[in-house]
Parts: sequence; C-alpha cells; structure tokens
Amino acid sequence: MKLLEGKTALITGAARGIGRSIALRLAGEGADIAFTDLAYDDAAKAVEREVTDKGVKAKAYASDASKLDQTQEVVEQIIAEFGKIDILVNNAGITKDTLLMRMTEDQWDAVITVNLKSVFNFTKCVQMYMLKQRSGSIINMSSVVGVSGNAGQSNYSASKAGIIGFTKSVAREVGSRNIRCNAIAPGFILTEMTDKIPEDMRKEWINQIPLKRGGTPEDVANVTLFLASDLSSYVSGQVISVCGGMKT
Repeated sequence: MKLLEGKTALITGAARGIGRSIALRLAGEGADIAFTDLAYDDAAKAVEREVTDKGVKAKAYASDASKLDQTQEVVEQIIAEFGKIDILVNNAGITKDTLLMRMTEDQWDAVITVNLKSVFNFTKCVQMYMLKQRSGSIINMSSVVGVSGNAGQSNYSASKAGIIGFTKSVAREVGSRNIRCNAIAPGFILTEMTDKIPEDMRKEWINQIPLKRGGTPEDVANVTLFLASDLSSYVSGQVISVCGGMKT
C-alpha cells in the first residue's frame, strides 16, 4: 500500500518549482491533490495533467493565498469536491530582495503578506475541518534564512522566521486533536528563481555547502512526504532544514 493512499493533500503555490515537485511526489504515494496558484494558467494545467497521470484525482484552483476571503472560499470548494483535507502544505511565497536601506514599505508589506499571512489564512481555514476529523498534517515552508537571516533579505527572513514561530505555536494548540504541524527550511534549491543568479555566484554559494551541490525541488518534496505520512506520526513542532549541511 502506498504511504498516502486514501489521503487528500492541499498545496499552495504548486504550479511550478518546489510546489509542483511536492504535488507530484505526494500523488506518487497515492494522495489526491488539490492545489492553488494565483492563476489557472498553462503551468497550473500542466501540473494538473501530470498529477492525474499518476492515477489520482487532481484539481487546480486560482486563488490569492494572501486574501482570507478567497482562502475560505477555495477551502470550502475543495471540501465539497474532495470530501476532506488530510494534508496542508503552505508553500506559496515570493521574494523582493534588497538592502533594508533601499527597501520600500510596499516591498516589505508584499513579502510579509504573501509569505506569512497566507500561512495564517490557509491554516485557519483548514484547521476547522482537521479538528472535526481529529487528524491532519500541516507542513509550512520556511527557509534557512528564517533561521539564520541573510543580508538583503530582511523582509523574506522575517516572514520565514515568523512561519517557524507560527508552526511551533500551532503544534502546541492542535496536538491533542492528533494534528501535527511542522516546518521545512530549504537552503539553496535549484529552481527557476536560482537560474537567474549569475553562474559565478551560484558556484560560490555551492562551494560553501558541505554536500557541494545545490538541492533539488525533489529533495524538499521527499521531506514533505515524510512529514505528510504516518512515518512522522510522532514528529510535531519541528523545523527540518533541507540545505546540504549549509547551516550545520
């Protein structure tokens, strides 16, 4: 039997990158997949097809994760169409990197709203259904810079550090109802975003990683699978770094 047979997973920001890999990995272990992104575009449709090809149910929803009213609406739609939500992966996020002295209020607000408020929105809306069924796994995507900080990313680091505090608090609140809440802190992961970084800078960063390579979205997806499944049934309130030893 597959690890997630009979489960339904909701993943935010899953039309590309890490979110896409998570959707495919969880589907490969038998989970039905509902996922959101800002638009129901060609990328979202492609992921929908890829997931369906694994023999499970899949549906993409256009939704702004930073808006509570849209979140409530899409969660209700998913419950109506899938019947339940067993796994929530809060993956939606953006960056607007610059030094603090140059950072605008809009750049600060945008990153905090999309990265941190979206986690509040979806966790709040999904929690009520998990409480009723007395089970669930919530997985929040933080970052190693949420643990250690990084120059030029004060907004991003603050949002990801906030996710860690939120995760630990929620784990304490809902543990008695058999609901687990954990965070993943990816390091230097090779995605479309990192492809835009100059080659010499990428090599310099990779050279600082003990495993001497950048991570892949699949590396993050594998840890997500562990936290989504019963393999981690006694793991809650934790932050697992996926960074090749970079922040050891």
